[in-house]
Amino acid sequence: MKEGQLVIFDLDGTLLDTIADLACAANHSLSALGLAPRTEAECETFVGNGVGKLLERALPEGYKTPEYMEKIRPAFFAYYDEHLTDRTKPYPGMAKLLAELQSRGVKLAVASNKYQRATERLVKHFFPDISFSAVLGQREGVPVKPDPSIVNEILMLANAAKEDALYVGDSDVDMQTAKNAGVRVCGVTWGFRSRAVLAEYRPDFITDDPNEILDMLG
Repeated sequence: MKEGQLVIFDLDGTLLDTIADLACAANHSLSALGLAPRTEAECETFVGNGVGKLLERALPEGYKTPEYMEKIRPAFFAYYDEHLTDRTKPYPGMAKLLAELQSRGVKLAVASNKYQRATERLVKHFFPDISFSAVLGQREGVPVKPDPSIVNEILMLANAAKEDALYVGDSDVDMQTAKNAGVRVCGVTWGFRSRAVLAEYRPDFITDDPNEILDMLG
């Protein structure tokens, strides 16, 4: 296997199935404002662009205002910070894949639109034995994906070249991020978007099986 390779993973919908805890937090926040809850399936379509967009999409029509956004955000963060590992779990095969990549000397990183402290906590909780070159989430002053800034920052921190990087994600946002950054991309079908949605962006690979990611590295 070629030296210096880097695999960048999205978090929600790729490494971790987080939708149950995200939906609970969103509905707790809506309830605090006296608003009706959303289904888990609805929340699945809301994620991908950060907490702000999740909450904006969760609010009913007529309530997507700065005033309501200002009220709902603190309620979400307070709840989610306490419950982010309640029902969240790694997707089957992902912990094994990370361990195998690490054993082969492949550099690993996480690029998420989830806010930074939650990203760090989840990665540390579920993958304590993996040494990541970078674990980056949404941070103030840094554009969210699909802007390529987060990938460019990871390439720098990992001291890796674009041609040696593979980005792995489950959503249209991830496919666009990788394309914008000029790195190869693999779409995974076990997350929050369908194979058809991923295929629209013509990724280099689409897979149903984490083990196939090993074969995508030179």
